[in-house]
Amino acid sequence: MSTVVVRPIKSREDLDHSLKQFELVMFATPGSPEHDLMEVLGAQIQAYESNHHPVFAPDPVDAIKEAMSQRQMTPTDLRKVIGGGSGRVYEILNRKRPLTLAMIRRISEELRIPADILIQPITLAS
Repeated sequence: MSTVVVRPIKSREDLDHSLKQFELVMFATPGSPEHDLMEVLGAQIQAYESNHHPVFAPDPVDAIKEAMSQRQMTPTDLRKVIGGGSGRVYEILNRKRPLTLAMIRRISEELRIPADILIQPITLAS
């Protein structure tokens, strides 16, 4: 096995170096020194990427639309999930109406969208 060199990640170049080093030890036997290096490198890489390339939660309406698309759902199908008339579904999808707590619970359960995404404020259209 090649010698693994661990150094702080301060730049994209350092990140590339750490990723190459990670590849050298990624299949190490648990409990081995190489496995310990893999864990340290993985934590370093994750910390750098979290600080420099944060991933933001999607907008609730976008998340609903994406889930509907993946499941080939129509607004009528969504109406069965949230209840109410078809107007309510279109108001939500067109950002004219906020989600209620009951809707968030049903959508989260049925569409498997984490509630923490759905409880974010929706920018309502005027």
